[in-house]
Amino acid sequence: MGIDDALDAPAEPLLVVAGLDVGYATSHVLDGVSLSVGVGESLGILGRNGMGKTTLVRAIMGLKPPTVTAGSVEFDGRPILGQPAHRIAALGMGLVPQGRQVWGSLTVRENLRIVPARRPEAGEEPWTVDRVFEFFPRLAERERSWARTLSGGEQQMLAIGRALMTNPRLLVMDEPSEGLAPAVLRVIRDRLQELRALGLSVLVAEQNVDLALALSDRVVMLGEHGRIAWSGSSRELVTDPAPIHAHLGL
Repeated sequence: MGIDDALDAPAEPLLVVAGLDVGYATSHVLDGVSLSVGVGESLGILGRNGMGKTTLVRAIMGLKPPTVTAGSVEFDGRPILGQPAHRIAALGMGLVPQGRQVWGSLTVRENLRIVPARRPEAGEEPWTVDRVFEFFPRLAERERSWARTLSGGEQQMLAIGRALMTNPRLLVMDEPSEGLAPAVLRVIRDRLQELRALGLSVLVAEQNVDLALALSDRVVMLGEHGRIAWSGSSRELVTDPAPIHAHLGL
């Protein structure tokens, strides 16, 4: 097997979404969405505003609303659709939500310590507060600061660090670039690429095409009527960006 063949070989499935129909009380958002994330793989979810990226993340993570009307979601071979969010998280799915949603009345250190952690498996290095501080030195400098006083970039670092403290097998991120200055975004991108190099599986829903391509092995684009408009490798999009123009209007 050559190098390119090895890169294209399918990874062992970790997350499998099949035929997912999702909506809210007055609207149907996702129609028959199917995708997978392999062990050690990164998948980017691209789409314009209103195409259902956040709805998909919430459905996978068991957050209400929305309501799933059809389909299935499996994590490591275990059905998780309909399970409460805390049980899904305990299986090894860590969420970095849109808008960060840090606890503003707690300090940086308290935000990191308050989340429950999955017991790491043999050979896994657990995430600790000190390890997060080493990963994001800026958080170490602000460890006694109230989270509400942090900048947007610092809050995003804290949201990522908080998710890592759960010892996730799959890191799920919803719009991690939202509202970040370019310099801060570069720091976030570099740290997330380090996580990929550690073998952590990643699912990132993102509008920033450059960031999504930098972080992902494969890409799924959500289009009109909540259906998948395109899927393929990030390398394909770098070589031929025509699908980006066609489905994202960029």
